[in-house]
Amino acid sequence: MRRVLILGGTAEARDLAARLSDVPDVRVVSSLAGRVADPRLPAGEVRVGGFGGPDGLAAWLREHRIDRLVDATHPFAERMSASAARASERAGVPLLALRRPGWRAEDGDDWRRVPSLADAAAALPRGARAFLTTGRRSIEVFAARADVWFLARSVDPPEKPVPENVRVLLSRGPYTLDGERALIREHRLDVLVTKDSGGAMTRAKLTAARAAGLPVIMVDRPPVPDGVATATDPAEAARWAQG
Repeated sequence: MRRVLILGGTAEARDLAARLSDVPDVRVVSSLAGRVADPRLPAGEVRVGGFGGPDGLAAWLREHRIDRLVDATHPFAERMSASAARASERAGVPLLALRRPGWRAEDGDDWRRVPSLADAAAALPRGARAFLTTGRRSIEVFAARADVWFLARSVDPPEKPVPENVRVLLSRGPYTLDGERALIREHRLDVLVTKDSGGAMTRAKLTAARAAGLPVIMVDRPPVPDGVATATDPAEAARWAQG
C-alpha cells in the first residue's frame, strides 16, 4: 500500500485526489486547512485543521507512514509550502509542489505587476474604485487607502469591523464573463487588483477588465521553496505519487 498525503483544497488537489482514489493499493488522504466554512471535499479520506508547524507535520508523516507528500495548496499559501518543505526533509518523505500555471497578459491587457499586497495598495491611484479579489485576509492591507473605494469579493466574510470604504461581496467561483462585466458596470469600477493565482475558475475578471479598458494590478506569486520538485498538471502529479 502506497500512502499519499495531499495538502490543499484547490481544484488541482481535488483532481489529483480523484485520480489516486481509483488506483489499487494507493491510500490518499487530503488535508484541508479549515479556513473555508463550506469547502468542496475531495475524493478519499479528508482531514481538516493544521498540523502544528513543520515539526507537527513531520511527526504526522512518520506516524501515518506516508510515502509521498504533495503540496497542492494555493499558489500564495507561502507559509504552508515552507512548512511542507521542512517537514518533508525532516521526515524523509519525497515532496512535490503541484502548481497551476500563472496567468499571462494578452493583447489589450494593461497589467502592472507588483511583488506584494502592500505594493499593490500603494500603486492604486487616488480616488479609484477598485475591484479587490485578493482574499478576505488582505482587506486590512488595502483599507488604509481611505481615498479609494473597494468592492472586495471573497468566499467567506472578513473579520469585522469592515472599513466604510469597503463593500464586501460574498461569492464563490467559477465566474462568468457576463457576470464580471456586469459587476464592473454596476459599481463603476476602474481598476482590478488580483493575485497571479492562475487557473480558469477566476480568469473571467481579467477578460472583463481588458474589454472595459481597466488596468490590472497583478501581485506576483511567491516562488516554490528551493529544491522542491514541481508539476503543473494533476496527471503528472498522479504519476509521480505512484512512483
